[in-house]
Formats: sequence, structure tokens, C-alpha cells
Amino acid sequence: MGNSILKYFKGDRVIWVVLMFLSLLSLLIVYSATGALAYRVHGGNTMYYLVRQVVFIGMGLGVILLMVNVIPVKFYSVAANYLLYLSILLLIVAVVLKFAGVIKGTGRTFNLGILSFQPAEVAKISLILFTAKVLSKKHETNIDLYFSFKKIMIFAGMVCGLILLSNFSTSALIFATIISMMFVGRIPIKYMLAVFAAGLLLLVAIYFLADFVPDSVGRIHTIQGRIERFIHGDPSSQQGVTQADYAKLAIYSGGIFGKGPGQSDVSNYMAAAYNDFIFAIIVEEYGLIFGAVVIFLYLIFFFRGIIIVRRSTRTFPAFVVIGLSLVLVFQAMINIGVSTGVLPVTGQPLPWISLGGTSLLFTSIAFGCILSVSHQNQVDKEIQQQPIQVNAPDEDQEMQK
Repeated sequence: MGNSILKYFKGDRVIWVVLMFLSLLSLLIVYSATGALAYRVHGGNTMYYLVRQVVFIGMGLGVILLMVNVIPVKFYSVAANYLLYLSILLLIVAVVLKFAGVIKGTGRTFNLGILSFQPAEVAKISLILFTAKVLSKKHETNIDLYFSFKKIMIFAGMVCGLILLSNFSTSALIFATIISMMFVGRIPIKYMLAVFAAGLLLLVAIYFLADFVPDSVGRIHTIQGRIERFIHGDPSSQQGVTQADYAKLAIYSGGIFGKGPGQSDVSNYMAAAYNDFIFAIIVEEYGLIFGAVVIFLYLIFFFRGIIIVRRSTRTFPAFVVIGLSLVLVFQAMINIGVSTGVLPVTGQPLPWISLGGTSLLFTSIAFGCILSVSHQNQVDKEIQQQPIQVNAPDEDQEMQK
């Protein structure tokens, strides 16, 4: 019975183990960190968010199993362009609806009633697949590399520019991932240095020119404010009431070994304890040692991703694994950096741990792609190891000879 179930968990077994550990930790810490939220929103029903997280993790694992067992890797190459065009269309619609006043708040999320999702999540995966497809093509000359770089940058600029209007951190995360993929793909350094310089100039321009931009134009002033607070400090921190202050307090009070499961006090005062600052709550309850274990799990995942890339016999799957592994690890490091005060405050959840809905499902798609490539590598290896059978000549042919 056990073996019959395990046969569906194809691909790298170490990544599956990492996923199971992250799933268990997610359930424990989400239940603890959503207590105050449950009292505010659901009348004290503390089981609501735990059950919700169980459902979405279960759905996410189901998505991964479906992708590994049913969808071939070559499908992602075929679908890459169409998914990218769809994501750009969704981002344009989101921007139009935001300026039209149809979408409230930051304009990041499409709310379809029973389902809500962020178009940026679709764009993140589709742009990585598209970049992998372009980089996997044969490049015989520097002209070929230039045209590939130009093609990638046109679409990356469109996607990241549209996302920038509502979510700077996600735009920067995606852009950094695409640049890293091009570096691995041997795009000349001079091109990427030019892009890096342009990015810095854009950041400086946002910081100094935001005062001349109307409030209705995206989140330009939010970006300026976060840069200002990171450089000069947050005036509100003098009263110790910012989210970053609470996160530091949680890490400090957790110490080496933590207060114990469910013993977090800081989560009762933090608006994003279950999401953007969940790493701080992990350290508060389980200590710095366990916090290091969480970091180590993401590093194990990244190391296994490198192994999958090295075992790939095709370039497109290899670049897919590079891009998706990088974006997940970058996102984890950003969340941890924000919680510890190393980075400015952003809105990046901790992959597979933070309270999630459709965002967790999109993360499962990334894991599903990686595990699909790993499984395909195993199949290719088995085919290569099969002995070549040579049919013996018929007896009649022997007699004729």
C-alpha cells in the first residue's frame, strides 16, 4: 500500500522531503500566528485559518502530483509564449481597472468572488518559462546572444514595468531572477551591467521625483517612503510601533531556543505576522537554531535544484529549474531579510510557509515544474541505461549463407 502511493511522488525525493517539512512547519506557525486575526475577523474561531491552510497545502500537493504524473515537460515550452501573452493582458487589465476605480487597494489582486489571485503570480512563472525557452535556443554568434537578450528584455521590461505600478518588490524579484538566468545563459556581462545601471537610475529617479508624481500613479510614493525609512529610519520606530520593530522584538525574545510552540506574544500585535513577518514568529517560538534550520531547508532545495540542472540533458528544462529555483530562494531570502531588518519592508511571503491561498497554488506550480524536470531526467537516464538488443539472424538466413 505504501509503495503504491509513493510511486506517484516522482522526481527528486529530497525536495519532496523538504516540502513535507515546510508543510508541517507552515501548519504549526500559521495556527499560532493567526490567533489575533481569527478573533478580529472570525469571532475567535482559531481553527478557521488552520483548516484553510490545510486545504490549500493539500491542493498545492495535488497540483504538484498532477504535474509530475500527467503533464510532460515539453508542454511548458509549447505553452510559454501563450502564458506570457495572457499574463501581460491580465496585468494591463489590472492597471486599467485600478485607474478606473474598479479595483480597490493596491490593485495587485483580481477578486472574482470565490477566487482571487494576483496577475503578477501568473507573470512570474510565465516570464521565467519564456526566458528559459529563448535562452535554450542555439546561439552560434554574439549577434544571436544580442537578439536573445533584446527579446528577453523587451518582455521583461513590459512585465516588470506593469507590476512596478502596484508591487515594487515583486517586480524587482522577477527582474533579478531574469538577469540571473541570462548570466547563467552566457549573455555578455556588458549587457547586464547596462541593465543594472538603468535599474539603479530608475530607483534614484523614483526616490527624487516621486514628489512630482500624482498620488494616483501607482505606488511610487510608497516606494519612496520605504527607501526613506530604510536609509534614515522610521520616525514611528521611536515609539516602537512599526512592523519591523515588532519583528525584531520577536527575534530577540525568542533567543536561542524559543518560547515554545504557540507561545508567541508579538504575533498578537503584528498585522502581517502570518505572512510577511512569519519568519520572526518562527524564531520567537522555536528559537534561532530552528530559524537556521528553516534557512538550511531552502538551501537544500536550491542545492538539489543545481543537481537537477546538472543532470538535465536538454537546455530548456535546465533553464526552467534555474529560474524557478532562484525565484523561490530569492523570495525566501527577502522575507527573512525583512524580518531580521537587513532589507527594507516589502510584501513577500515565505514560500510554502506563509498563510496563502492562490499564491500558494502558484508556488506549487513552480515546485511541480522543477519536480517534473527531475522525473524526466530519471526517465532519460533509465532509457540510456537500457541495453541495446540485437536480433539474431533467422536460421533460414544462416543456411542460405
